[in-house]
Amino acid sequence: MPDRFRRLHLLVEGQTEEVVVAEVLRPHLERAGWAVTFSIVTTRRAVGGPARRGGLTTWAKLEREIRLLLRDSSIDVLTTLVDFYGLPEECPGMSDRPAHDAYERVAHVEAAMAAAIGDHRFRPNVVLHEIEAWVFAAGVQLAELRGEPGLALKLAAEVGQAGGPELINDGPATAPSKRLIGHCPGYAKTVEGPLAVTALGIDALRALCPHVDTWLLGLDA
Repeated sequence: MPDRFRRLHLLVEGQTEEVVVAEVLRPHLERAGWAVTFSIVTTRRAVGGPARRGGLTTWAKLEREIRLLLRDSSIDVLTTLVDFYGLPEECPGMSDRPAHDAYERVAHVEAAMAAAIGDHRFRPNVVLHEIEAWVFAAGVQLAELRGEPGLALKLAAEVGQAGGPELINDGPATAPSKRLIGHCPGYAKTVEGPLAVTALGIDALRALCPHVDTWLLGLDA
C-alpha cells in the first residue's frame, strides 16, 4: 500500500467543467487511486475584492495559475479542463498548429503547453472543442431530462454530420454551445449539461469521445 494517496489536481475553465469534474470525473479518478482536488481558473483579481473566476482571457494568466499550483509539492499531477474553442491565440502551439485534423491540432497544442511549463507533473488537457461537445455525446440523456424526445434525433444528426461529438465545428456561430442554445431554448448550461453527462456515464463518454479517452488513459496509467 502506498504511503499516501497520489494527488491529482484539475484546473478547470468554468462552473460547467467544475460540476462535470465533481459528478463524473472525480468518482472515476478516485477509483483509479487518485485523491482529486480541483479549482476554477482565476481570471481577474479586483483590488480589495474577491477574485473573479471562470473563462480564459490570456495565456499569461493561465500560465501564472499553473505555475502557482505547481509550487504545491503535494500535487503529483496537475491537469486541465479548458476549451480548445476560444483558447487564447498566444497560447503555446496555437500559432503553428496543424491545419486539418482536429486531434492532431489539440495534441500539438497540449504538447507545446507542457513544454512551455517544463514540469513533468503538468499534463495539459484541452477539450475538443468545448465541454458542450460532451453534452452532444449525451444527447439521449439531455432529451430525456428535458422531456423532448425529438431533441435526441436533432443532436444525433449534428454528431453524425460532424463525425463525432468532439468534431463539431468550433466557429463563433456553430460551436457546440451555440448549437445547444439553438436547439434548447432556456438551456441551463451549468445544470442541464452536467446532469446529462452524469447520466451518460464515464465509460460511454470515453467510447464516444476519443480525446477524452486518450487523456484518461494517460492518467489511468
